[in-house]
Amino acid sequence: MLPFFTNPYPDELLYSAIARYHFYSGNLDCKDTLEELFGSRSVVPSVEIGSHFSVLAEKLGSHYSVETLIAKHTIYPYYAPFLSKKRQQEILSDVKGNGQALYTRLGLVAGSICRKEGFYYCAACAQADTECHGDPYIHREHQLQGIDYCPHHELPLRKYPIKSNSRIEYIRFELKYMNLSPLYKTGPQKEFSIHLAKQAYKILNLPLHTLSREVINSKYRALLREQNFITASNRVRQQDIYQAFKHKITSSTLKHYESILNSMDEYNWLKVLTRNSKRHVHPLRHLLFLYFLQQDIDLFLETSEDEGAFGKGPFPCLNKAASHFKKFVIADVAVTRDYKTKSSIGTFECSCGFIYARNHSTDPFEIGRIKVFGDVWMEKLKSLSQQNLSIRALAKELGVDSKTIKRYLLGNVELKEVESNHDELETYKQELLNGIEKHQHLSRTALRKIYPKQYMYLYRRDKEWLYTVLPQRKQKQSITKKVDWGKRDQQYLQEIKKIHQQLLQSEKPVRITVSRIGKPLGALAILERHLDKMPETNQLLNQITESVQDFQLRRSCKIIEGLMESNEPVLLWRVQRIAAIKSHHFHEIKPLLEKYIEKKQEVKSDERSSN
Repeated sequence: MLPFFTNPYPDELLYSAIARYHFYSGNLDCKDTLEELFGSRSVVPSVEIGSHFSVLAEKLGSHYSVETLIAKHTIYPYYAPFLSKKRQQEILSDVKGNGQALYTRLGLVAGSICRKEGFYYCAACAQADTECHGDPYIHREHQLQGIDYCPHHELPLRKYPIKSNSRIEYIRFELKYMNLSPLYKTGPQKEFSIHLAKQAYKILNLPLHTLSREVINSKYRALLREQNFITASNRVRQQDIYQAFKHKITSSTLKHYESILNSMDEYNWLKVLTRNSKRHVHPLRHLLFLYFLQQDIDLFLETSEDEGAFGKGPFPCLNKAASHFKKFVIADVAVTRDYKTKSSIGTFECSCGFIYARNHSTDPFEIGRIKVFGDVWMEKLKSLSQQNLSIRALAKELGVDSKTIKRYLLGNVELKEVESNHDELETYKQELLNGIEKHQHLSRTALRKIYPKQYMYLYRRDKEWLYTVLPQRKQKQSITKKVDWGKRDQQYLQEIKKIHQQLLQSEKPVRITVSRIGKPLGALAILERHLDKMPETNQLLNQITESVQDFQLRRSCKIIEGLMESNEPVLLWRVQRIAAIKSHHFHEIKPLLEKYIEKKQEVKSDERSSN
């Protein structure tokens, strides 16, 4: 155990405390300090986190533990919430030992952005530290990647001038090398940068391993579901998120934080972050995403984890006629999407036969729509109807409106059929049997046309009996026609040439595709599936169909021709605007258009000379 140690100050990096210990211990060689603290002269000092913590904690005494040193005096808590539980345990093992795989596990090697070289400080913090403790020291919150403001004083950070290049020397802040005059900046990024700094500081001070990647992903899904970014089939609406994210955070801000998004990249950081991916996403980008979700760290901690659109079962049965009314007896929910509102609709089916549906945003004891009442409800209605109760009393007892009671009691199928329609069923059966006997040569379809009422009545009420007495279905004989593909090839070849000329001459240019040709020809399916059997047609289509760029080029050339014919100046920016082509696409065809304009102008000049 060491005879003394310079105890770390609040939010001081352990590296800074060791640098101060080296200064006050009087050691001339840093290797002597390394041996005293870590029991080895070959340890390389690490600024952000470090290693050999087990040895260090043992030498510092019972007041320090490995977990306390990591949680309070390294930047590890900035990364910890976004790591899996397994990875968190692996890193604890790394820092206790030689830390060989530490930075790879953290993603600092492959996933780093806004890297910081050297040490950073806040002028106001350095002055306050000197007044309180006698020395300025290295704050861990000032060394975080992507954070360029002090969360306490809202001032930009300054870089400390380092006078040595030694890998094993500990750098200690000295006032004589520090500029303590306040530094103020203005600009669109200032407020946002301060917000990120404050959020990052909150993460640093969370109890170690309060969160993990699994918990955060679940919370993200819950928030995305609230904002309708999750489909009824539990898929993330990636394109919708991308558009909303671009609207919320400007491209200049994303560029400043090295987080530009490419929607065509299947592994851009936003898609990785919103999927259940094992890829690492930098904490700064998580902060950007939380800002997009309008979440402060404190608010985010209170967010419940995702339990699906309707939560986890069981769910209550809302059949007022059942003995288990409002009891949680329904195990599962079937989720679909409302085609009008696009919101999730849950359908709940109970063993009593009662089926109801509701919106995901409504109260779990509120019915949106009853789909099926079921046998228990029907029996209760039948029983209550014999007690001379009023329609309104029946409706209140069974949890429906008066119109529903009237429909089922007076005019609809369920009760009336059971009590009074048995004779009618037998009558229709006999009439159909007589018809089958009379018209033995007729098919099922022909009999249905002669006896439509009897057929539909029996189909709805006794389908099994109906199918047993009807004549057997006649098997249709399929006639296989042999196609003359050579003849069809020539026929399509001529017709496609005509369609192609019509498309070229259309007033509003349209892109020439297989679909655009196949639909008026009435042979789109054949062109999509059997082109290999029609070589000349296939060759022609390859020649005349256009890529998007080909079509953009043809459309632009047509506009150029129109401008020249009307003797108007040909300006490419004007051509782009009329053709409605995005800038990055227009940039690709611009050289070709310049050549086309030059060629047309030469032809026009030659015509003038000849005249």
